[in-house]
Amino acid sequence: MTHKFSIRVYYEDTDLAGIVYYANYLKFIERGRSEWVRALGLDQVAMKRDHGMVFAVRRVEADYLKPAKFDDELTVTTALLAETGARLVLEQAVWRGAEKLFSAHVTLVCLNEAGAAARLPADVRHKISPSVH
Repeated sequence: MTHKFSIRVYYEDTDLAGIVYYANYLKFIERGRSEWVRALGLDQVAMKRDHGMVFAVRRVEADYLKPAKFDDELTVTTALLAETGARLVLEQAVWRGAEKLFSAHVTLVCLNEAGAAARLPADVRHKISPSVH
């Protein structure tokens, strides 16, 4: 299932030419991931409190395809590609209508309080990919 999150480009997101500054796409997809996790019914604050675990980005492979501009209405899509015990691989994209502007493969890891990789708790894994578990 692909999650969709809408966002509008504000002046603060752009450079002098009115084009979205490249690093802001990473902010856009971060917001999309946070809303995807929330839509799955996961509370990241509770996950940290109850399990002592958080998600962290391990790797981002990004392609900048076309520029977004000031006042564009964009959609961030997020889809799970793979899940292992301590790792999630997501496909994310930023769209303007039917036009794909940016795409990324994002690898997330689950970290414990010491900062070491840790297995996702079973209840969390079930919410992320219920058909697998």
